Amino acid sequence: MEAKAIARHLRVTPMKARRVVNLVRGKQANEALAILQFAQQGASEPVYKLVASAVANARVKADREGLAFNEDALFITEAFVDEGPTMKRFQPRAQGRAGRINKRTSHVTVVVATEEEEGK
Repeated sequence: MEAKAIARHLRVTPMKARRVVNLVRGKQANEALAILQFAQQGASEPVYKLVASAVANARVKADREGLAFNEDALFITEAFVDEGPTMKRFQPRAQGRAGRINKRTSHVTVVVATEEEEGK
């Protein structure tokens, strides 16, 4: 069984979000949540919520299909970060000039699946 969670327009740069997502890719879902809970990076909180949401989605999907749900059997099979829209802002500079500031956003996707699904 496979479940997915997507967070769009996160106000974290994709490069910083990828550092956090790389920590948990391929790990067991419970282990990934423990790693993210104590990670120092700022992007770890939204990624933690996203992994928890994917686990909850798997639980709901299992209940709907009438399958037995085992949270310990879930693994993060896919986790990736795409670049979202960039907000462009301007900072005043010397002699009437303006410097551009890019406020980048991210789209983060996490897919969890059980072991037998991972082998397919």
